[in-house]
Amino acid sequence: MRRTLKYRLRSPLGGLAADLSARVGPAGETPVPFVQIHGGVRLLLPESGLYWEDLAWLSFALTLRSEELRARPPGGVCIEITSLDFPLSDYRPEVAGVAMDGWLRAEFDLPDIGIGCRYSGEADPYVFSWGGAKAPLPRPRPQGGR
Repeated sequence: MRRTLKYRLRSPLGGLAADLSARVGPAGETPVPFVQIHGGVRLLLPESGLYWEDLAWLSFALTLRSEELRARPPGGVCIEITSLDFPLSDYRPEVAGVAMDGWLRAEFDLPDIGIGCRYSGEADPYVFSWGGAKAPLPRPRPQGGR
């Protein structure tokens, strides 16, 4: 069954938003091609494809949860992304990772490990946290920032 997570973070700038729809299946029945995340955790992309940064952040969020996911069901899981929709004005690629973690938490009843975003009001107004892990991609400095 497909589940949709609607991620929203309101801020004085408008905020960040993304709608992530996905479904889960056993890793052994994964159609090819797929992205091998870790062990028995696989990611299947929508037919329309994904922007490379969105794929990187989705994969990163899955990596942070891979140990928990490998045992569900035994042999691992395949997460099939059916859609990732967002308004361009209210989006940064990191939001894909935050939305993926929210989707995983809802689908598998996983605990919160500190993956999220908050508004800071500084030059780079959004601060992402990855549960103690270091972000895999550097964030370009905002225009005019030092």
